[in-house]
Order: sequence, then structure tokens, then C-alpha cells
Amino acid sequence: MPIPSRPRVRAAAALASAAGLILALSACSPSAVTAGPFPSGSTGSPLPDAHVHGLSVSSTTGQVLLATHDGLFDVTNQPAAKIGPTNDLMGFTGGTDHGVLYASGHPGQGSDLANPLGLIKSTDGGKTWEKLSRQGESDFHALTATKSGIVGFDGALRTSPDGKTWNSVAADFVPAALAGNPTSDTVLATTPQGIRRSTDGGKTWSTVSAAPVVQFAAFASPAEAVGIEPDGTIHVSADAGATWSRKGKIQDTVQAVAAVKGAEAGLTIWAATASGLLVSTDGGVTFRPAGAS
Repeated sequence: MPIPSRPRVRAAAALASAAGLILALSACSPSAVTAGPFPSGSTGSPLPDAHVHGLSVSSTTGQVLLATHDGLFDVTNQPAAKIGPTNDLMGFTGGTDHGVLYASGHPGQGSDLANPLGLIKSTDGGKTWEKLSRQGESDFHALTATKSGIVGFDGALRTSPDGKTWNSVAADFVPAALAGNPTSDTVLATTPQGIRRSTDGGKTWSTVSAAPVVQFAAFASPAEAVGIEPDGTIHVSADAGATWSRKGKIQDTVQAVAAVKGAEAGLTIWAATASGLLVSTDGGVTFRPAGAS
């Protein structure tokens, strides 16, 4: 029986509206340091799919995973390597070491999985996926893992201690993205009105009044976070999103962000853009194509 066309549940319209409002409300001011599109002859890493929905970098192995419309790819080296089945991974979170991956979205052609996927889990780097809950019910466009469980948005904000049982959260905002760290209960939600912040795993939320309006966010450690405005301006927080410092700017359309903090190295930021994969090893001040020296 053929898989039906991939409907976007009410989360799709809500998130599209949120992203549009973020773009409209964002202040596009100049930055002192910029990173432009890939120059001719660049050795940067091209993306295997134009529709990027998630990016994750392992702090232990350096493996770079890209969640896309056509499944999961390892883009650590070129050419990119496809991992596992072809599913439209609309929501994706890879933690910090890729030991456990969570995803949501829609099944690929020929799949026998329910549409939408609900929450699925992989413990082998994305090669195989286990159905956890809400199959045929939820397409989590925003998804993250915390110390106490999972936070997701499928048109409603939900938390789960185990990925199987869920609690609805009263929220007056629509998150374009959720960012958490598996060793902390602090969660950031990007919204058109600015950053919302939770310190109890997504159960309650407060507004970060002095925060920039960012579209994408990621944690490198329990304390260090990165946010990117729709115009590419980079912001970094050293206190889990309570306060922010402006850094450089990416002169390209950003689709996803990831950040890591190594034992010896400083903050490293990865950004999937319309032109390819960029990386910053100076905390977001400058970026270069991934793979370029």
C-alpha cells in the first residue's frame, strides 16, 4: 500500500508562521566580522540534501550528522554517507556523543512506519530506529533531550520522562526550535518574541528579556549556548542562555546549528547553510567552510 503524501500537521503552519515572524522582527544590524558564501574552488563540505532539519556533532568522536528530508547523513568526511532508512526527519536531536538519537517526521517511500512517525529512537548511530510513542499522531518539528527527558512541539508543547508517556505544557508561545543538553534541565525555545527559557526540563518557562531574537539555538555544554538570528548574526551565552554576547555573522541562509566544547579546545560552532557546512573554532567570531584549512 503506497505511503500517503506527507501531510504537515498543524505544527507546520505554526512553525512557518513563527519563522516568518522571527524574520520580520529580527533587527538586521551590521557585524564587525563576517563569513561570506563559499568562494570558488572552496574545499567546504557540500550538503547531501537541500532540506536540512537538524545538525549534530559528537564531542567525543567529531562525527557530524545531518538530519534531512531524505534521511540521516554522516557528513564528517566527503562524500557524505547515508545512514539507515530514508525518512523525512523533521525533528532531530543527537545529544553530545551520538550514543542515543531521537527523531520525528514522516516515513519515506516504501516504509511501513506510521505517518507521522511520532517519536523514534536510535542507539546505533541512526542505522536502525525504535518506535517509542505517538506513532500516527505526532510530527515533532522541534525536539530536544534533557537530563530529565524529552521536550517536543507538535502543535502543542510536550514533555516526557522516557519518550513513551507525555505531559502537555501550558505555553503561550510557538517554538521555532528547542535546544537542550542531556546533562542539564535547562531548555531554550526560540520564538518571534525572543528566547524563552526553562530550568526544569520544559515544565515551566520564563522570558529572557535582554536576549536577542534568534531562530536557531544549540548547547555546547550545560552552560555554553549558541544562538543565530535569521540574518546570520551569532550570539553566545556562557550562563545557559540567561545573558548573551554578540559575535560574528554568517552571510548565508542558516538551516541548522550545532556546538561542541572539547576537553582542551574552545567553543566550536557548526552551521548548515544554503551553500554548505561552515565551522567556527573561535567561538563564533569567524567561520570557514568545513574541511578548509
